Amino acid sequence: MSDLTPIRTSEASSQAILAAGQIFVSGQIPADAQGNLIEGDISKKTEACIANISAILRAAGSSIGRVVKVNVFLTDMAYFAEMNGVYEKHFTHRPARSTVAVKQLPKGVPVEIECIALQ
Repeated sequence: MSDLTPIRTSEASSQAILAAGQIFVSGQIPADAQGNLIEGDISKKTEACIANISAILRAAGSSIGRVVKVNVFLTDMAYFAEMNGVYEKHFTHRPARSTVAVKQLPKGVPVEIECIALQ
């Protein structure tokens, strides 16, 4: 499909697609660009997910402030308050958000975040 533009950056391992002025960012886990998992507590892992999202959005000519929808996946809702503390520092404009508990995430990580942003 010629109206779909892949977004690639060397700063994150999973990427995005630009379509109709919207950027669909793949789920970001707490990993560096080479796929190495980030160690630490849920705050540090959430920061890593958001850093990957920011890098992808920059590569697409957008930013965190243009995000309109976020989906957060946690392996345990006990992580919610700590994750939310980090989330609120970055998504100050309060985009629409869903947070759900899931049984398991890729590579055994406790958090994954995906989003949709405007270009």
